[in-house]
Amino acid sequence: MTRAIHIIVTLTLFWLFSASVSLAFQSSGKALIIVDHATGLVLAEKNPDVPLPPASMSKIMTVFMVFEAVSDGHLALTDRLPVSADAVKYRGSSMFLKAGERVTVEDLIRGVIVLSGNDASAVLAEAMSPDGTEAGFARLMTTRGQEIGLTQSIFRNSNGWPHPDHRMSVRDLATVSSEIITRFPDLYAYFGEREFAFDNRVPENRRNRNPLLTLDIGADGLKTGYTSEAGYGLTGSAKRGNRRIVFVVTGLSNRAIREQESEKIINWYNFQYADKELFRSGDTVVSIPVFMGDKPKLAATVAETVSVPVATRSGQDTGINANVIYDSLLETPISKGQVVGRLEVQLQEFDTILTFPLIANEDVGDGGFSVRMKTALANLATKIGLDGFLDR
Repeated sequence: MTRAIHIIVTLTLFWLFSASVSLAFQSSGKALIIVDHATGLVLAEKNPDVPLPPASMSKIMTVFMVFEAVSDGHLALTDRLPVSADAVKYRGSSMFLKAGERVTVEDLIRGVIVLSGNDASAVLAEAMSPDGTEAGFARLMTTRGQEIGLTQSIFRNSNGWPHPDHRMSVRDLATVSSEIITRFPDLYAYFGEREFAFDNRVPENRRNRNPLLTLDIGADGLKTGYTSEAGYGLTGSAKRGNRRIVFVVTGLSNRAIREQESEKIINWYNFQYADKELFRSGDTVVSIPVFMGDKPKLAATVAETVSVPVATRSGQDTGINANVIYDSLLETPISKGQVVGRLEVQLQEFDTILTFPLIANEDVGDGGFSVRMKTALANLATKIGLDGFLDR
């Protein structure tokens, strides 16, 4: 039996040199993270893994779980949920719900996202809780958060109401935000709504708290937060063309600085970085030898176009190299679209390796009897030191 080994082919893509200038975004907040959404590259950070009070930004996790329930069919947007006396006890940001009424899931989602309603969040939490209580839902939030990679998050309620143990890191907030954007693109559109006048109940309480939505800079989410302990924070996202940023900043001293710094983050990202297209889907990245197939080699490509952010005006050294890794003996038959290896792209600037699957760009069938005999004889010749003898 022939044993396959891993083959590594190095592709040098490009290397740019220039004078060294720091790209680190300077924040006056307690914590910050700026992420390129497509690749997950962290472009800037400050105390990214410190558990801090997230205030209303923790509602993003509640919304994530609601979106999961809607997507899985456990909740429908038209379902009407009962408003409990406990839910309406919350002060602060409110949807101004009344105990005993029933409100649609869609209105409650808008109430959480646009109006930052503590009451709306509690109603949704009680409906999805294993024991019917908001505390039970908070325990579920913590467990589900761990499952999607939140390592520094503990929830004690659904809305971020101050509690000494209720904590999230800015990295965790960015992680759950990216999950929402990736998994629920249609439902994510709720985050971009500028107004929601629920039942015209309190007309002045209709505007989205996110100040970035009215600036026409591509911002379409996500959530602000404030308590006296947490300070002012914002979890934001903006898109320009095919490029998207996700960022979190918290611990700012006032609302005006929050708006100014958040806008600066988006402008910094758009000005300092551009996408560098490395490989297009369908283009041959590498030709891989095939073991006993009806073709000697297989063209491998990437499933989706691979682009990475590169510094454009920073003076930062930017080096990009790539390795293609595949088994030395690909066995047939191979179907077009089948994963046959992986592409590893290394960006020196971030000291990060990004991994992308390589897929077959064509079908390869089994070789006939003569192909198999020639392959077997070639393997035998190699073992007894007669390499190349059969080709003479």
